[in-house]
Amino acid sequence: MKAKIIITPKKAVVDPQGKAVQNALEHMGYSGINAVHVGKYLEIELNGADRETARKRLDEACHKFLSNPVIEDYKLEIE
Repeated sequence: MKAKIIITPKKAVVDPQGKAVQNALEHMGYSGINAVHVGKYLEIELNGADRETARKRLDEACHKFLSNPVIEDYKLEIE
């Protein structure tokens, strides 16, 4: 099994990295970009666990360690 986790800043949080990327793109001539949000993408290879147990454990890891739930949202998918 493989888990895919996407972590992004919450919409209400100022994203200085996203703003820097947006400004750089505009300076390079790419117009029409309203917003950029920079996040993290993780792929985790799993073995031996059933899908539901893996989801619960990874959800806990995302909440406690991989993301900051105060300022970040995450999306967890297991294939």
